[in-house]
Amino acid sequence: MTSSTAAAQPAAAKPVAAKPAAAKAAPASEEARIALVVRRHGARADALIEVLHQVQELHGYLSPESLRLVAVAMRLPLSRVHGVASFYHLFRLEPPTAHRCAICLGTACYVKGGGQVAARIEQRLGVRLDDPAGDGVWALQHVSCLGACGQAPVLVVDGELVTRLPVDQPEELDARLEAAGLPQRTTT
Repeated sequence: MTSSTAAAQPAAAKPVAAKPAAAKAAPASEEARIALVVRRHGARADALIEVLHQVQELHGYLSPESLRLVAVAMRLPLSRVHGVASFYHLFRLEPPTAHRCAICLGTACYVKGGGQVAARIEQRLGVRLDDPAGDGVWALQHVSCLGACGQAPVLVVDGELVTRLPVDQPEELDARLEAAGLPQRTTT
């Protein structure tokens, strides 16, 4: 019987070990996930920006429903939550497009033709610079620096850095943009 008692002891210990793992499982509903984010910050009003960042990470943007849920969970007026979300440019209030291109317009890139590259990409994709909705598939945004000033002008296409764009060689520029995955959408 001693051996059966010893065999039973590890089995009894398993449920205790399983409880913490179950507590760490991600909540299924949007409301539960947002409530968890808010609880991590103690529902403090001064944590609103961090809460919004973490909620945005869940879906890539802040939907009207997620803003409402944050307001309820933090016991803040919806107008305050929406005001903060709409003020800061890093928050997106519309679903992100499938593809994104970020063109650097910082000093080094701008001096070396970054503005011309941005205009060419606007024309190529048929989207406006800094329109977060783009055309529904592509969005083009400007950034102040990508940290590659010595390789200016530069851009990032779907997370891939493209450097030393040949602004003064239109055919080569188009070839580089095509190779980077930027389709020719217009006939201009």
